[in-house]
Amino acid sequence: MKPRVRRAAMALPLTALAVVTAVVQAPASSAAPAAPAQSVSAAAAADNEPQDPDFYVPPNPLPQGKPGDIIRSKQTRTGSYTDRITSWKVMYLSTNALGEPVAVTGSILVPKGKDPKTTPVVSFAVGTHGPAFRCTPSYQMELGVLYEAPAVLDFIKQGWSVAVTDYEGYGPNPSNTTYVTGKSEGNAVLDAVRAGQRLGEVGFAPDAKVLLRGYSQGGGASLWGAQLQPTYAPELNVVGVAAGGVPADLTQVALTMDGKPGSGFLLYALYGLDKAYPDLKLDSYLNDAGRKTLSELEGDACTVELLTTYANKKLIDLTTTSPVLTPPWLARVAENKLGPEKIDIPVFQYMGAQDELVAPSQQRKLRTDLCANGTSVQFKEFQSDHITLVYRGNKDAFEFMKARIAGTAPTPNCGA
Repeated sequence: MKPRVRRAAMALPLTALAVVTAVVQAPASSAAPAAPAQSVSAAAAADNEPQDPDFYVPPNPLPQGKPGDIIRSKQTRTGSYTDRITSWKVMYLSTNALGEPVAVTGSILVPKGKDPKTTPVVSFAVGTHGPAFRCTPSYQMELGVLYEAPAVLDFIKQGWSVAVTDYEGYGPNPSNTTYVTGKSEGNAVLDAVRAGQRLGEVGFAPDAKVLLRGYSQGGGASLWGAQLQPTYAPELNVVGVAAGGVPADLTQVALTMDGKPGSGFLLYALYGLDKAYPDLKLDSYLNDAGRKTLSELEGDACTVELLTTYANKKLIDLTTTSPVLTPPWLARVAENKLGPEKIDIPVFQYMGAQDELVAPSQQRKLRTDLCANGTSVQFKEFQSDHITLVYRGNKDAFEFMKARIAGTAPTPNCGA
């Protein structure tokens, strides 16, 4: 087992990076993140697993019900932001990529002093957290160390309520997270809003204006939510989606990550798709070194480890045969590709020209595909890398979202 002290120390540089980047580059409208000393202390605490592991264990069998129905809930805290936010941790019913019922956890956040029955609602899809149980977004939210907190605090300051899904699969190790599986993630994003509607202490209005928002993994999840909404959750009043750094075509993303700094995310993507689709049989492609690496990643990796411990790994060293371009894997990836289908609500898509983790070419192709199928797309390309844009993109995304709540006509720029 890896020493806890080493892992906690490793977490601190990423937390410090998030704090510094947020302070320097977040928009003036962004609520300030916690002071560095608080964040460092909380990051060390986050090295431990949730203190209520049983909360994350779904009942067996699952209860009968509809997607979004509450299985269990508890009021909780949000670290140093507790004075601004009333929060609940929830487990709710959703639907996995195979169309089967599944339990998903997440958080429901309401600004202090606001009636959640009258507020707009943002379903915030988090970026990559990693497969280990201690990485669970609702747990990070509880500690107040969610690295995308500046965006969430923008919404809270605006008087909007927020639903944050953990996505499918977090629980006592080993977790079974279905990372970058769009069909599963999109359902979880939509069902988080339904959960807020059905949580007795909250009760979001049935006709509340709903916005979907995410970056990186969350950008893909948000667009999948928008694409699925007309058939999966037609009763929700979704008025816009803001999505950045989107991994729309997983094959093209994978081909640029192998043996590069983003290889940890490639390994996690293979893991996540295999959890979503057991027929892929990832283990049959791995050699002993690959099995050992994936086992360690599953039990111990959060975002910082994906960026460091698992950087520059080559599939040729971990597999007997790479699964990436085999027919079964290509077929499942094709099922989770964004772009071919029209999205019926206004989209703000943004990206970094120097994105080193999510291939810029496939992000530009997504814009081209969406524009070609008639989607209303407002597009912006920043001179930015991937991680910096987590924070730098907040202002433009927030302005787009405010315009949708105000009822202002969107300003697509497909012809530009």
